[in-house]
Amino acid sequence: MAETKTKSAAATKPAAKSATTKPASATKATKPATPKKATARKEAAAPKITLSPEERYVWIQNRAYFIAEADGFRGDPKDYWAQAEVYITRMLEEG
Repeated sequence: MAETKTKSAAATKPAAKSATTKPASATKATKPATPKKATARKEAAAPKITLSPEERYVWIQNRAYFIAEADGFRGDPKDYWAQAEVYITRMLEEG
């Protein structure tokens, strides 16, 4: 006779979960904080420097002096001048 008995309703249905079984923080999944990406800003291009021939000459002259000074004035002044010309020309081209 025990075999013919039907199972009780509580046995066939899963038990309802109580809201108090989980802590409040566990109900919502939290993501670890991620640093915000920096927004890409377009930097304004530096205005190109234009020099008069006299100004360019003075810039090269000053650069040549400082190159020679760093070398202890032991080299050929023409070499210092050539190095200064290359430096100033590249600097002006890059802007």
